[in-house]
This record gives sequence, structure tokens and C-alpha cells, in this order.
Amino acid sequence: MALPATFDKMRLPLIGAPMFIVSGPELVIAQCKAGIVGTFPALNAREKEGEPIQLEEWLVRIKAELAEWDAANPDKPAAPFGVNLIAHRTNERLQRDVEILMKHEVPIWITSLGARPEINEAAHSVGAVVLHDVIHNAFAKKAIEKGADGLIAVAAGAGGHAGLLSPFALVQEIREWFDGPLFLSGAMAHGRSILAAKAMGADGGYMGTAFIATEEGNAVEGYKQMIVESSAQDIMYSDFFTGVHGNYLRPSIEAAGLDPDNLTGEKGDVSKVAAGEKSKAWRDIWGSGQGIGVIRDVPKAGALIARLEAEYDEAKAGLCKS
Repeated sequence: MALPATFDKMRLPLIGAPMFIVSGPELVIAQCKAGIVGTFPALNAREKEGEPIQLEEWLVRIKAELAEWDAANPDKPAAPFGVNLIAHRTNERLQRDVEILMKHEVPIWITSLGARPEINEAAHSVGAVVLHDVIHNAFAKKAIEKGADGLIAVAAGAGGHAGLLSPFALVQEIREWFDGPLFLSGAMAHGRSILAAKAMGADGGYMGTAFIATEEGNAVEGYKQMIVESSAQDIMYSDFFTGVHGNYLRPSIEAAGLDPDNLTGEKGDVSKVAAGEKSKAWRDIWGSGQGIGVIRDVPKAGALIARLEAEYDEAKAGLCKS
């Protein structure tokens, strides 16, 4: 099944994953201009009492800058953008944010932590496509039954709250029954990986960590440099920091004064006190996927995407020769 027309302007079959804190308008705009889908979590847009709603400000800015780009570059129009919604019922902003996405006709909605029919219906009412992220086949079936248009298969090795299944197993199980939009997440940082995702049966890749180490990524320099200097062996899988299993950089755990091999205490409580300030898991413990071994610099996002595209084309040409 072909991807919906929403995705027609992609020049590389890749979605930039929405990353907590890291993904904002600068990164999304750069990704879309370079030909991949750029996304950000709605909750990254913070509430400021007495000021305009930041989520609306971001959407207005993204749409305006991409429209300006399209007018100046008709031969290379920007790819579409998307917004990630945490669909769990503890998200007090959810309904408000849904209404804002509808108002601004955001073309791609990515839902996490709960498949909600009413969210899918709201998206469809403005012509949007909904992708739901899943870590195994049972969740995938529930998401489609509840009205999602497509899936993001979050396999082993992905940054953040990753699953444990091999991408081979996860994609093949989903493709046994589903022929709609499917993107694969898990240890992706090279153009070869995107081509491999398509060879497995996915429509493209879903990449986050590599974009942390870009100029537009909203991460502190120490985080970016740690990604550049680390490899897959520096990643650990734990539910200690949020209560949900995810992949994290061991050096960041050590820098917070904790022993990665002996994490004790209440989950979600990083209780080390340094310089009079309590460390916070969301700020001081840094997530990362296992693909970081090929990340060796901090380029502009557009330069990274151009490199990924060249790697993808080279890998594809090499396979065609064999």
C-alpha cells in the first residue's frame, strides 16, 4: 500500500522523532526543509501564564516559514511536519492541545501512551494522518482497531522508551496483517539503516538520537558531546528513572552521582544533591539510542540529512549491483 499523499514531499523516507526538550521549531523547520518529516512533542511548548500559548506560536511559525520556503524553492518543497501527543489520561493539556492541532490543521499527529478513538476522529476531521507508536504487535492491532492510520514500530535499541523486540520480528509480525503506513525506530543513525527498514517492509525510518547532536537540537553541549564520544556499549536499559523502561547514556548517570550498576531507591527519584541543586532525571539523565557509534560530529540538521540521503543512495546502488 502506498503512503498517503501527505507524505509525497518527503525526499528521504524518514521521520525525525519528537524528542522531549530537544525537538522545537528550529529543528522541525530544518528537517522539513531538508526533505524529511520533522516533529515535536506538544508538551515541549511550555505554558507561560499571561502570555500567548506557545504551542500556537510554534505552529504559526513553522507553517509560515515552510510556506515561505516552498514559495522560494518550488523544485524542493518542504516535507510535512507533525506533532506528538501524549494520549495518557494524566495529560491535563490533551484536549486543549487537540483543539489547537485541529485549528492549525497539523498534517501528521503522532500519538503515544494510549490509543484513543476520539483523538483519531479529531485528526481525521481536519484531514490529518495519525501514527501511533507501539512496542509489540498486540499494541499495534489495538491502535489500528481504534482508528489510527499507521504505526511507528519502536524496536530494541531505540532512544527513550524503547521496546525489546528485534526490528525484524516486530516489522514482520505487523506486516502479516497490516499494509498501511509503518515507520521503524531503533538504533538508526545511518542511511543504510533507513534502506534496511524499507527492505524489512517498513515505509521508512524514524530517527531521533542523531538529531540531538545537531546545531538545531535543543540540548546542552555536554549532551551533544557525550553522544559524539559514546558508542552502543555506553547505553543502558532501565526503568529506574521514569518507571518505564528506556535507553540512557551510562556516562550521564555517572555524572549525576549514581552507579548505573547499582541503582537503588524509589524509581523516578534521582536524589543526588550537587552544588546545592537536586538532580532531575528529565534534565540530567540523558536518553540515547544504540545507533550512536556512527555519530562523530555536531552538524546542522540539513547537513546531516544530506549525508543520510547520500548514504541511503549509495547503499541502494550497491545492492542493485550485487
